Amino acid sequence: MPPPVRRPPPSTGAVLRHDPGRRDFTSDNCSGAHPEVLSALLLANGGHQRSYGEDRYTAHLGDTFRRHFGPGAEVFPVFNGTGANVVALQAVTDRWGAAVCAGRAHVNQEEGGGPEHVAGLKLLGVPATDGKIGTASVEAVLETAEDQQHARPQVLSLTQATELGTCYTPEEVRVLAALAHAHGLAVHMDGARLANAAVSLDVPLSACTTDAGVDILSFGGTKNGLLLGECVVVLDPSRVSGTALLRKRTTQLASKMRFLSVQFEALLDGDLWHRNAAHANAMAKRLGSLLARVEGVTVTRPVEANSVFAVLPGTVLAALSRRYDLYLSDRLRNEARLMCSFDTTEEDVRDFAAAVARAAHAGEKDSRRP
Repeated sequence: MPPPVRRPPPSTGAVLRHDPGRRDFTSDNCSGAHPEVLSALLLANGGHQRSYGEDRYTAHLGDTFRRHFGPGAEVFPVFNGTGANVVALQAVTDRWGAAVCAGRAHVNQEEGGGPEHVAGLKLLGVPATDGKIGTASVEAVLETAEDQQHARPQVLSLTQATELGTCYTPEEVRVLAALAHAHGLAVHMDGARLANAAVSLDVPLSACTTDAGVDILSFGGTKNGLLLGECVVVLDPSRVSGTALLRKRTTQLASKMRFLSVQFEALLDGDLWHRNAAHANAMAKRLGSLLARVEGVTVTRPVEANSVFAVLPGTVLAALSRRYDLYLSDRLRNEARLMCSFDTTEEDVRDFAAAVARAAHAGEKDSRRP
């Protein structure tokens, strides 16, 4: 038997332009793709498959999502989170409709007006405590629902986990969904970090979604180890219409969809989604605990998912900026949002916390000088 042929590694004209060892806490979007996801992409790369979602990987994906979200779930892979939210909100509203959401919701503050511009929706931002909408805020908006001079609320959009890193419990979602349905509103969930919330609450993915009355879901993958891609998941088809057509019209239909779908297969067919989210959450807990011990630093929010919010003295921010990229969620208060990812290590966390402690100590010494 002849020896196996040794093939040289594939060459590329691309050049490594970053330090693979660098870690930041700016966003969980900054991490690379999980090795198991990259392996799945290579697996799906050979040969030809039919395009625009008629491939075998996308066909299998429906079974994958139904195991997590129930027998009625329908899945539509898309490129990104904004696209998922825009498609989902269009699928449950009329042209004159409005979406009720938290004032600080991602759809309201950080999607460049996408829902308004692309979908023609009015977003009605309401007060939220620690990022979570309460029934009183929803009821206040619904009081004007019958006035023809106001946009008609047709969907309640919840973010899980919230922009402030908190998590709606299944019961909280259930109560809000019941209120929305009683007034004829559908319920959408922006689940960019749903995996982190489910792990934090120690519940299956269906507990805060299908079982709690959510009608349509934007399910996140990019923040939990995927190269790119999210999914619109229809949970109650009776309240949703035209999702496939809206996906195309909103420029979110991938021609080589197998490469989106196989990533979600890698994430959800086993326990990768849970492992990645659990690790990111644990690193955030550890980081929050270490920062809370530093004099002059205040951890301002409950650490429930994979984010830590902390007010840092100006001298600390200046010192950290020499080594780390930082995202300030509130510049007036010097509040930084620190995100942990599936690839954040204990060493990363210790190094960052130690850098904060050194900078805080140096700033304290400087303030004591005459």
